[in-house]
Amino acid sequence: MKIPFSPPFVNEEIIAEVVDTLKSGWITTGPKVKLLEKEVTELTGCPEALGVNSWTSGAILVLKWFGVKAGDEVIIPAYTYSATALSVLHCGATPVMVDVLEDFTIDPVKLKAAITPRTKVVMPVDFAGLMCNYEAINEIIKDADIIKMFSPDSEKQSQLGRILVLSDAAHSIGAKFKGIQSGCATDITIFSFHAVKNVTTAEGGMICINLPESFDNADEYKLMRLWSLNGQTKDAFTKSLAGGWKYDILFAGLKVNMPDLCAAMGLGQIRMYHQLMAERNAIAKNYEQFFAARDWAFCPLLEDEQRTSCNHLYALRIKGITEDQRDQMIEFITGQGVAVNVHFIPMPMLTVFKELGYRMEDYPQAYKNYSAEISLPIYPQLTEEEVAYICAVVEQAYKNIA
Repeated sequence: MKIPFSPPFVNEEIIAEVVDTLKSGWITTGPKVKLLEKEVTELTGCPEALGVNSWTSGAILVLKWFGVKAGDEVIIPAYTYSATALSVLHCGATPVMVDVLEDFTIDPVKLKAAITPRTKVVMPVDFAGLMCNYEAINEIIKDADIIKMFSPDSEKQSQLGRILVLSDAAHSIGAKFKGIQSGCATDITIFSFHAVKNVTTAEGGMICINLPESFDNADEYKLMRLWSLNGQTKDAFTKSLAGGWKYDILFAGLKVNMPDLCAAMGLGQIRMYHQLMAERNAIAKNYEQFFAARDWAFCPLLEDEQRTSCNHLYALRIKGITEDQRDQMIEFITGQGVAVNVHFIPMPMLTVFKELGYRMEDYPQAYKNYSAEISLPIYPQLTEEEVAYICAVVEQAYKNIA
């Protein structure tokens, strides 16, 4: 049996949406992007959503919009994909890494301890579909002593008057924290619509704008839209209309807009997202039923009194094994036709960050999580027979090394 790790979900409705775009004669940013933005606001409840061409470009855009620059600090977890830190480096600022909890999300206590007068943004990272403890994080950022420490040096920073909470929600569209949908738990949230995500546009992302009352979210949407289009006053669709050729460049923006051709795929998926998420949930429950009965398996958190995961990943951990033994298990599993993965290699283990001075020994929980983690396939197309086969293969892999 051959089981891929994460193929995209594509049905006839999605194909028809993409074909409709091709036939329309308009494939770059236009009406389909606006429709997808509207679908995201309806799904999440956030006031405004802006489509971009990747999570990474969206993060760079937001950091620049907020005035983050050289000398500033952005607090992030050590356990995340490299794009979280790279977006900070691309703005000239310093990523300040802190350790995570056993559930893979950022440790609020360590986050608080890392705040300095140079901290402009904290960027918690939702993991595998599970949201961070945003109640604790927001309380820290809004604490009077932390606010006193904040030193604004841009217009937007002065307007907010405190550290910005920017949620890296690449994994968590559809997840909930205390009944609040991902997209509305912080000032700004960014989703990834990369090929392997629960909703995909092949490549893409979405910035959810949920700023406090001192901002007009609709105005900030318009400004960030300018940021995504080189600071140009008219997008290509508007310019193409009769007499619409004149434009201006207001500032040195980016070029990170989402095209309609990509948005069409996302539209087809998000309109049936509740169905797709229910199928992911059923697979996660099947895994949990099997592995919870094995004393060597550490099942991921699917739901607790505060959070409900959208099950982007099934991050199984194996108790009492070394990193090398985990790798041996993966070699056996893949040899049986099951594609698995590891999420993630902690950033301090990667060359670019080691050369910047980050040390893995400073983040013991991140390493502990990583060294025992195996991400199992989880997507709507998986059959019960395939899930049962995956479980059996993982168990045999463990027995082989135990």
